[in-house]
Amino acid sequence: MKTAIYIFSAFLFFSTVCQGQKGIEKKAKIDYEGLAYQDAINAYQNLVEKGNTGQEIFQNLGNSNYLNANYEEAAKWYKELFAIDTIEVDADYYYKYAQALKSLGDYQGSDTWMERFLEKSSGDKRAVQFTDNRDYLKKIKENSGRYNIRLSDMNSKSSDFAPSFFNGGLVFSSARDTGITARRVHEWNKSAFLNLYQGQVGDDGKVANVQRFSRNLNAITHESSTAFSKDGKTLYFTRNNSENGRRFSRDDQGVSRLKIYKAEWVNGEWDNIVELPFNGEGFSTAHPALDEKNSKLYFASDRPGTYGASDLWVVDLLENGTYGAPKNLGPSINTEDRETFPFVTDDGILYFASDGHPGLGGLDIYATEIDGNSDTGVVNLGEPINSDEDDFTFIIDTATKRGYFSSNRPEGVGGDDIYEFTETDPLVFKCMATITGVVKNSEDGSILTNANVTILSDSGSVVATAVSDAAGMFTTSFECVGNSYTANGIKTDFKEGTSGFALDGQDPEVNVELFLEPKVKVAAAGTDLGVLLDLNPIYFDLNKSNIRPDAALELQKVLDYMKQFQDISIAIGSHTDSRGSDSYNRNLSERRAKSTMQWLVANGIDAKRLSSQGFGESKLLNNCSNGVKCSNAQHDVNRRSEFIVR
Repeated sequence: MKTAIYIFSAFLFFSTVCQGQKGIEKKAKIDYEGLAYQDAINAYQNLVEKGNTGQEIFQNLGNSNYLNANYEEAAKWYKELFAIDTIEVDADYYYKYAQALKSLGDYQGSDTWMERFLEKSSGDKRAVQFTDNRDYLKKIKENSGRYNIRLSDMNSKSSDFAPSFFNGGLVFSSARDTGITARRVHEWNKSAFLNLYQGQVGDDGKVANVQRFSRNLNAITHESSTAFSKDGKTLYFTRNNSENGRRFSRDDQGVSRLKIYKAEWVNGEWDNIVELPFNGEGFSTAHPALDEKNSKLYFASDRPGTYGASDLWVVDLLENGTYGAPKNLGPSINTEDRETFPFVTDDGILYFASDGHPGLGGLDIYATEIDGNSDTGVVNLGEPINSDEDDFTFIIDTATKRGYFSSNRPEGVGGDDIYEFTETDPLVFKCMATITGVVKNSEDGSILTNANVTILSDSGSVVATAVSDAAGMFTTSFECVGNSYTANGIKTDFKEGTSGFALDGQDPEVNVELFLEPKVKVAAAGTDLGVLLDLNPIYFDLNKSNIRPDAALELQKVLDYMKQFQDISIAIGSHTDSRGSDSYNRNLSERRAKSTMQWLVANGIDAKRLSSQGFGESKLLNNCSNGVKCSNAQHDVNRRSEFIVR
């Protein structure tokens, strides 16, 4: 913003005359610390031309240009700053350099310096947002193209910005030359002081018949950014700290901060101008905006409790005419940089300008829902509303979908210009993705039921879960939190399977196939499943053949395997030790083998896939035959069940 500059611009009072190089350097520092940035630029450039360089000179030159939206010059001096390899530079300069490069259209260079900023200050919200939104340009592009814009005819060769709706027309702030105005020059950028103007809005949204607003409101100070009550009888506006707008009031640094004032429509004129009680002498409070019910007043401030250069705040307007305590809108909206110029629609959408959220460069315009029941995040309005320059003071009539915003983009006629627009597509806050998929066996392509599916974001957080049905299918929906995702599938006896996918556009629908590899593959003929599945011994009670509960747990593994691999058949063999007669052991093993087969059939295995045989003590695995003295443990080796794949 060439004049608006978020306008936490303050007015500096001093008179110091310095001679010589040391005097120039001293004056440059006084100018800089006193917010007289244009004077500081001139003084520091004079020093550089005389061969003086150094960290403080380059830092202050960069910042003075940055705060006057001279991003090309700012980038030049930040580059000189970082060329000094013997100094330690504060992390915030990395961010400002990245922003300056972005405003020049050098997004690759900007991302490089954001990576360095991330290394220096990983906990900074701006760094976190960069990490979570590396594809921010793609997201902004997807959200672009929803507005038709044109440069308004009401602009002057000076700065015009901060429009607001009033009485069917428009009230805005301007530094245009109307005689006495231009003779009062602001130290921040050597521009004329701001006053309020009004114009009539035609059916086509164009503004005509521009004239100065109330003479009671326009004084020798800055007047800017108005907000009118629904009945048109109350006005909130921004003005320098002063005595009735006639005489500046200053803090101990010689700075006249910004404050919000209230005026009332009395007998055909704006009168009863009073300062709001939550203003302060050591900080600025500016840019008021009212909600639909006129029950809350939103504003920007750098008061104590602010996260960055300026934050958005809200205060309750109580029925008895008093005010609640100012509340910061919190870290989901405010960053370590500048959030400013709020505007609230009648359907609860907060629009504001920021250079702390990922954007195209300089200040961009963002929106978020503030109904108190949702956390939709912050949405960049995209092009053509936003550009690589400063874009700010957005207002819209939700009924006509027409509105206005300000920008200092080069195709304008002044420092800041007002643009008219029509919204062609509604703003979408929530992207809801629908994921439909199927889980299959990677061995044979068969469907897998009861598989647990988890959808993970690019950062690894779980955004949705599902379970595959009888057809192996699953469906789930979730709110988009990025573009890249991974579907993970988990099922007992299968290795975890993953499938990556990307979302494209609003409310996307994606089909996913998940293939899970069996932990145990199809066994070859002759394989003993008891060994393959690492079965515990299947025991029977003494001289009995009924299936005990502990045996059923082991047989369940065989059952699951046979259900998983439908084409295999097995031969069940039962063996005993040598204790007891040969004929008794053979008959006992026959009964046990048959009992095992019947259990599998009763639990869903086709009898044609099974056979059973009792071998008694005919196939001992050691020398513990009849008459040989062996321990119980040695005999136990021979008491076994086999499940041999045929």
